[in-house]
Amino acid sequence: MKEFINWHNDILGTKVVDALIKNNFTAVYFQNRDEAVKHILENISTEDSVGIGGSWTTKELGLWDLLDDRGNTVFNHNKPGLSPEESLALRRKQLTCDVFLTSTNAITLDGKIVNVDGAGNRVAAMIFGPKKAIVVVGINKIAKDTADAEQRIKMYAAPINNKRLNRNNPCTVTGQCMDCQRPSRICNVTTVMHKKPFAIDFHVVVIGENLGF
Repeated sequence: MKEFINWHNDILGTKVVDALIKNNFTAVYFQNRDEAVKHILENISTEDSVGIGGSWTTKELGLWDLLDDRGNTVFNHNKPGLSPEESLALRRKQLTCDVFLTSTNAITLDGKIVNVDGAGNRVAAMIFGPKKAIVVVGINKIAKDTADAEQRIKMYAAPINNKRLNRNNPCTVTGQCMDCQRPSRICNVTTVMHKKPFAIDFHVVVIGENLGF
């Protein structure tokens, strides 16, 4: 069975990469995480400062520790124990780092990158500021189109992120977005990247495995 799943992953992953390239992004597909991690580290100099966006995918790949261990200056507001002030300061530093490393909520078959943010710091750093953005995405985040991508976020990514962040929002009870009006809402900023932004070197790494949510 796995060989057929891998075949399907390869078909979708390759199609997405081709579409991203047509949309002026630099994009590459890897069948497994080990090859992808090697590629990502080769595209980040040990001299680069690296901002880490809110991304379970990059943590799951072990990139946080790998970058720390090899001596990169890392701005990571996701680490536990930070005060709100410390977290905010790190998010601001991510806007001017050498490389911004993150994932995305969804990516479409025609090469669009779709995200929903709470504060908007993640999508802001993906669009402008850092010299380079590297977006790492598992095969599970591929959507048919932008409507399907937004539905994926409402039904899957948003509720899980709310639960992970311990937000007392309705989706943590219903398991799906309720378009709530609470101050603790984290679905405030929706962005769709149709093409590569002008002023940033933008790399997308698609991996043929389920990663993040």
